[in-house]
Amino acid sequence: MYKFDEKKIIQDLAKEFNFDVCKITDTNLPIKTDVRLKEFIDLGFHGEMNWLADSYERRKSPLNLWEEAKSAIILGLNYGPRDNPLKKINKKNLGNISVYAQGKDYHKIIKGRLKLFSSKLISKLPKVKKIKIKVFVDTAPLMEKPLAEKSGLGWQGKHTNLVSRDFGSWLFLGIILVNHSFKYDSQEKNYCGSCTKCLDICPTDAFYKENKLDASKCISYLTIEHRNAIPKKFRTAIGNRIFGCDDCLAICPWNKYAKITKEIHFNENKYNFNLNELLNLSDQEFRKKFTGSPIKRIGRDRFIRNCCIAAGNSKNKELIPTLVNLIIKDQSFLVRGAAIWALQQLDNKNNLKNIKRRHLSFEKNKDVLAEWYV
Repeated sequence: MYKFDEKKIIQDLAKEFNFDVCKITDTNLPIKTDVRLKEFIDLGFHGEMNWLADSYERRKSPLNLWEEAKSAIILGLNYGPRDNPLKKINKKNLGNISVYAQGKDYHKIIKGRLKLFSSKLISKLPKVKKIKIKVFVDTAPLMEKPLAEKSGLGWQGKHTNLVSRDFGSWLFLGIILVNHSFKYDSQEKNYCGSCTKCLDICPTDAFYKENKLDASKCISYLTIEHRNAIPKKFRTAIGNRIFGCDDCLAICPWNKYAKITKEIHFNENKYNFNLNELLNLSDQEFRKKFTGSPIKRIGRDRFIRNCCIAAGNSKNKELIPTLVNLIIKDQSFLVRGAAIWALQQLDNKNNLKNIKRRHLSFEKNKDVLAEWYV
């Protein structure tokens, strides 16, 4: 028989550790979750994210990850922005960073709280014999969004992301698996209706159907996970987005109920995103600037590659000297190649001839050379 106070203890702890929402569910996911995951992988829509395919068997069910798991405590932390992120995509001289990456790395913030939460939960449930707990934040082979949907925290919209009636698109998730049954919350209804704004706004047409995402076309994937040159067909559509994309999240009508985050760790505008400054960052300067940020994970070369694409879309000819310097001097083939593309978008043919001739005299990388012959 369930005890009311067990659930109340969990909810009180959620408030104590400043989580904005807390729900509890069992660990049995519906069959459709596995079907969608398998289709996603079989069609190659995971791109270079090979770990998704490698971990498929463990990922498709929480019980495959930990067979003792009976309950999942779903904790949401609001990171709602002050302003609509869509306003920033027109500021071409600035790089646009996804809202989630404009503060400290949420993985570290949430995981620390989950560990403290778990320790205190164990101490408050002395009558539960041999209780075991495992905590997860986005990096383990665990499908957080389907669990969150089942718990009633929100629902997965047509863009596959979680939507909340109280927080819109802006919730970070932390999961605690427990080898003990609690009283569970009811699943939330899907309130998307006939709305398709999240699908229609996608700059790269990454959604091929409702609830079907080709991640290899997604700007978040292309600017974060993709390790090579960004395919030419997506470069113009990327605009000034240099780390992630919030378009499908930001356009959701449910954001009218969203709230600005109270978390100082997730405050926006921590960094200066001036493209000229970013393009001039050395590896050491990049690491120093983005210490504690999720941006640091992709490394300086991929980040400057992204900034070059944004520069090419900026129409700002003042960036030309910086781009030329990258073409001639940068050690990264990713950066040199992207800088060539950007330069071709900004400079006239006469100036390009001289730079091209100089560059061809020493460049050896075939992929970089190919950028001149579009």
